[in-house]
Amino acid sequence: MTAARGMALLTLAGFAIAAPLSASSQDAPAAKPREAKLFMTYSDTSRMGVPYAKDPSVIRFGGRYLMYYSVPPARDNKAGGDGFPTGWAIGIAESRDMKTWTKVGEVLPKQEVERNGIAAPGAVVIRGKVHLFYQTYGNGRRDAINHAWSSDGVNFDRDPGNPVFRPTDSPWSAGRAIDAEAFVHNGKLLLYWATRDPDMKIQMLGVASAPLNSKFGAGDWTNLSKDGPILKPELPWERECIEAASIIRKNGKLYMFYAGGYNNQPQQVGVAVSTDGVRWTRLSDKPFLADGPAGSWNDSESGHPDIFEHGGRSLLFFQGNPDRGKTWTLAATEIGWNRNGPYLK
Repeated sequence: MTAARGMALLTLAGFAIAAPLSASSQDAPAAKPREAKLFMTYSDTSRMGVPYAKDPSVIRFGGRYLMYYSVPPARDNKAGGDGFPTGWAIGIAESRDMKTWTKVGEVLPKQEVERNGIAAPGAVVIRGKVHLFYQTYGNGRRDAINHAWSSDGVNFDRDPGNPVFRPTDSPWSAGRAIDAEAFVHNGKLLLYWATRDPDMKIQMLGVASAPLNSKFGAGDWTNLSKDGPILKPELPWERECIEAASIIRKNGKLYMFYAGGYNNQPQQVGVAVSTDGVRWTRLSDKPFLADGPAGSWNDSESGHPDIFEHGGRSLLFFQGNPDRGKTWTLAATEIGWNRNGPYLK
């Protein structure tokens, strides 16, 4: 696939992420995280004619970095994969330095269960292949997690039994699963997902596991959240939504970066810690990464995080916009670690 369909936006290495909460968050606790600077920015203009990319997931594979992200329906709505409309899909960009990114392809809906669109990818490398977990789109409480795999990181084969997971055995949940995150831990693959309560109002997090030597198909998953969510909104700034978990292992512990608040409320990023990947404790009652001040590029939110580490360097990727979702840009900031956990550099 050609790279000309999308382009990398300029790097803003000296641009500061705002520390205080914006005026739209007056009911949340005053949050003053350490000021951080952007490592990179990227967006995709190929479908809408304006910058629009959401839900980043970054891996190292085949000698380069790959970033998977959600792209919106094309304005002309022409046929996409297998004749389905070009609804929500997954974009793919590559980079050699994690600063400059170039679009190299898309994962389009191909199966009947994907007809209304796919989004929110979570990528992981296992045994020399990229495994991509992603949600179906536009099906309400029946949205679920699908699975595909690739030997080159760009062209994917689908699991013929998709979807591979929905929390149908959790009475506290509506049965929906979105925002996939896959993480290898203690010989198993942990699959984190967001769902809603039976009234479809409150967004919460759950987790399932599959043997690492399995095919990660529909019969391989054990729901570890049957009796309740692993994290649900409890703080004022989280409002009625916790979603988009992203996991990293540091100093013998697991850290989860998560999004609190629905899009543009604003959505902001929090951090929790765990030893087993199931029981989580927040590190703070304040956002780790807040939305920006009035007039900034991330005035409306700093959301949907993805934590990525390579060569001893930790980058927190996230999405933001200044116009309540008319455009979306992906960005990254470098973070450091101490005995208390992560901090913004």
